[in-house]
Amino acid sequence: MLEPRVQTSELETIYKSVPRLTATDRQLIERAYQYADKAHEGQKRKSGEPYMIHCVAVAQILAELRMDAQTISAALLHDVVEDTPITLEDLEANFGIDVARLVDGVTKMERLPTDVEAMKGGKAGSRESEYLRKTFLAMGNDIRVILIKLADRLHNMRTLHYLPPEKQRRMARETMEIFAPLANRLGIWQMKWELEDLSFRYLNPEKYKEIASKISERRTDRERYMQRTKDILTRELAAAGIQAQISARPKHIYSIYRKMERKRVPFEEIYDVRAVRVIVPDKATCYQVLGVIHSIWHPIPGEFDDYIAAPKDNFYQSLHTAVLDDEGKTLEVQIRTPEMHEHAEYGVAAHWRYKEGVSRDDQFEKRLMYLRRLMNDFDEEDIEQNADDFVDAMKSDVFEDRVYAFTPKGDIVDLPGGATPIDFAYYIHTEIGHRCRGAKVNGALVALNHRLASGDRVEILTSKRGGPSLDWLNPNLGFVHTNRARAKIRAWFRRQDREKNIALGRDVVDRELKRLGLETMSREALATLFNFSKLEDFLSSVGFGDITGAQIATKVLEAERKNQREMAANADVLATTGEHQTQPVNASDGIDIMGDGGMLINLGRCCNPAQGDQIVGYITRGKGVTVHRADCPNVINSTERERFINVSWGRAVEKTYPVPVIIVAYDREGLLRDIGGVVANENINITQVNVNTRQSIATFQVTMEIEDTTQLSRVLAKIEQLPNVLEARRRTTS
Repeated sequence: MLEPRVQTSELETIYKSVPRLTATDRQLIERAYQYADKAHEGQKRKSGEPYMIHCVAVAQILAELRMDAQTISAALLHDVVEDTPITLEDLEANFGIDVARLVDGVTKMERLPTDVEAMKGGKAGSRESEYLRKTFLAMGNDIRVILIKLADRLHNMRTLHYLPPEKQRRMARETMEIFAPLANRLGIWQMKWELEDLSFRYLNPEKYKEIASKISERRTDRERYMQRTKDILTRELAAAGIQAQISARPKHIYSIYRKMERKRVPFEEIYDVRAVRVIVPDKATCYQVLGVIHSIWHPIPGEFDDYIAAPKDNFYQSLHTAVLDDEGKTLEVQIRTPEMHEHAEYGVAAHWRYKEGVSRDDQFEKRLMYLRRLMNDFDEEDIEQNADDFVDAMKSDVFEDRVYAFTPKGDIVDLPGGATPIDFAYYIHTEIGHRCRGAKVNGALVALNHRLASGDRVEILTSKRGGPSLDWLNPNLGFVHTNRARAKIRAWFRRQDREKNIALGRDVVDRELKRLGLETMSREALATLFNFSKLEDFLSSVGFGDITGAQIATKVLEAERKNQREMAANADVLATTGEHQTQPVNASDGIDIMGDGGMLINLGRCCNPAQGDQIVGYITRGKGVTVHRADCPNVINSTERERFINVSWGRAVEKTYPVPVIIVAYDREGLLRDIGGVVANENINITQVNVNTRQSIATFQVTMEIEDTTQLSRVLAKIEQLPNVLEARRRTTS
């Protein structure tokens, strides 16, 4: 039996936050404290303080949310399995299965490495993805696990100044990108705003200090203004027979910064620097208060939101309005009931808050329904194979802003921002998604990659037979935004005949290589890049949508860059061993040459190499070096091999390259305008256009200034989706 070492002052602070704990609850918490204190004896944090201070702080954060005794006890014990010899069996024997399971959930997340690799291509490293995947799965089983994890992260952020600067920035970035949005989705505003402000403090310290100082400078004037405003509002509401609690709304630095950035206005023009919150007994009174406010102050058009009639996806409810007061200053007002306020501040945590004699919230399951639905769209095997995809899906389907569209019957469909009619169709029913061939939004026909907006009324047009298109999985074309739809489309293609998938895959591969002007590259070589030993397996994977055309373009580009680095490294070895007496120099147009400095460089007009292509230099007579693509016929067929020299694309210079493109289409009015629109949307410049029309077939020879082959693949794929366009591909010979 462990000796009692209870610090009554620490536990009393917890008890004051949750005053209605029973004697049994207090006994459980005291035993958890004793157990954790003994287990962590002698352990220190980076600050030099006893480790137990962190455990108590995490428990205190959850106590301030008035969580139940099991959650507070698990918070005190959350690190004992990870950092001490204590086992889960020990915890279950001493504290019961509920507490043990909560600690187990937190421990599984803690054991996953969070000191992640550097960001690659805008995506987190695989270890971070796996860590977050486990977090999401644990959250689906018992929400209290993620509440403990959020409290743990919050206290770590509060004490972040003890860590080295690089680790501070890494944790702040991870918190801003993952944990603060997660707190927001769960509706826990108290945690959300503090996580954001603490992260912002380390990610952008100069801006943080600037806004904080401006808030501090004007505190006296603002407090005096807010008191006058509250007096006016109290008097007017009392005259209308309305009793209300009126308070100044807290000012959060990161939210002010975001509004400054989004609206491109200075600090002085941000509305919610001056804001009040009005709490009244019931929903009907909320609308009465709104009427009173609009009768005494002038409402600002476009600044009213009714989240009572149409709650946010995290079940947040409130009335928001912004008005101009008698001094011409902007004032933001939130109006809600006590129940709405509790859910706004505590979100899903309100379900677990200790309320003596009150049953649990029956609506709780609805708060997690959309998370569980997303998780069900993955089978466990798929998740294990690709944690990155799972995390990307959760980020897009859970963390993004929401769109509320309507069916023709008036039912609301909740989708992430950026969703399309295809996403809408798959949300309604899988078969409707498979047979979707068109859509009407608000009565007008739209493209299937049209982005829906809140309030849109969507009608899906279907065919009797058929299935989805592989193009729907191409991220460059923007047909599908949600993981739910992508998973259903991939499942449909998996059920198709293998030989049919191989044929489909062969068409996709050949089309993508043709677009990039890489017809000479073998399919077998491409399959090897994706770690397939058999070509048929690779083509089948492409055929049922696991590998897209965009991924093929990216993989080819990565392979070419790797070859260039290896060629440059080999050239360096030759230079250091004396077998090659020249040093690389960086040319003015972003090409590294093994040769004498100051050489004239020309890009070969026969093949028009672009950034990302594998290249080789050819020493001409009196005209410097001409750079060709490695697969250029003039290079392959040359008999003067001694004239060739190693060259590579310079990494430091950002440049565009002229790339000739051929577009073949049935001629129609507005065709050139539509092509130009696609190119302009990609921020690509056109330097030359020649059009030849014969027997109603228009052939465009266009020269575009392209940054790299990934951009080229994307714009060609979008051009091919235009009506009447037959093909769009790179021209590799003049």
